[in-house]
Amino acid sequence: MKFKENIPLAHFSSFKIGGPARYFFETVNPDEVVQAVGEWKNVAGAEFRKRLFILGGGTNLLISDNGFDGFVLQPKILLLERDGNKISAGAGVLMADLLKFTVRENLSGLEWAGGLPGTFGGAVRGNAGAFCGEIKDIIESVRTINITTLKEKVWENKDCKFAFRSSVFKERMGEEIIIGATFILHKGDPKEIQAALQEKIDYRNARHPMEYPNIGSIFKNVPAEQFYSLGAASDGSRELKRAQNYAEAVKAFTINWRGRAIPVKNDPFPIIPTAYLISEVGLKGVSIGGAMISPKHANFIVNALDAKAEDVCALIELEKQEVKKEFGVDLEQEVQSV
Repeated sequence: MKFKENIPLAHFSSFKIGGPARYFFETVNPDEVVQAVGEWKNVAGAEFRKRLFILGGGTNLLISDNGFDGFVLQPKILLLERDGNKISAGAGVLMADLLKFTVRENLSGLEWAGGLPGTFGGAVRGNAGAFCGEIKDIIESVRTINITTLKEKVWENKDCKFAFRSSVFKERMGEEIIIGATFILHKGDPKEIQAALQEKIDYRNARHPMEYPNIGSIFKNVPAEQFYSLGAASDGSRELKRAQNYAEAVKAFTINWRGRAIPVKNDPFPIIPTAYLISEVGLKGVSIGGAMISPKHANFIVNALDAKAEDVCALIELEKQEVKKEFGVDLEQEVQSV
């Protein structure tokens, strides 16, 4: 098995940023995943784990200008099968293709993911969610390959430790390579499914800076509980009840914090939109080098003019500092850096 060398990772990033990978291998075969990791272990020895990175769709990833001095493996497993209402999908299946499949097969339950970028494997790893839906709500089981034992394992939903934009696979940072998952949908009307998907796509296009290369939301939204712990008072219900639909989610109430009314959205539980916090500290449109905090959506940083990763990192640190100074909360980064 021959690995490619010095491959520019910017080509694999929706941000169009990143230096080269010392070694690179792409495969659609789970057996080759095992073989590739085994060969890398022989090459790298004790440092094999530290110098191994598993690449998905590159849509939620900030890659260093120096690239990655190790082995980048991209499992593009494209399995897509239906058995009744149960779907088995490979980690490399694009979310856009998966959603088209649900329309063709008259299957409902993923409409919330309309316009979601990246691969299915990445969505599972990060428990992707939007419009009151999350991947964890449909997953039955996840198949992985352990990089130490090179053995395949099936994880039931309860074992995946799904949390807000997280899972056991994200927490273990590449110890498990997701190769696919099985999930459950239900029968629906294809016209209604398509209309619901298009509604979400239109919403994203209208509110997100899709005209520039980006990697989605930089930070997680802030749980309202963090503001309550700082002494904020609610003028509405503080009950941490999961919204049942998007109409319910956007029925925002406000909390009173130091004389300021801060909006709360119930998606999937009461959160403060991070974009609001960044806007309130006056950072919309601020740029460093070729990177810019989007004037359209402040939780996006865009590659406006041949940006470098160091430009993006500087903006991220600026956002963290200013929001901490003004609101007293620590923003948690959603995008992964490598």
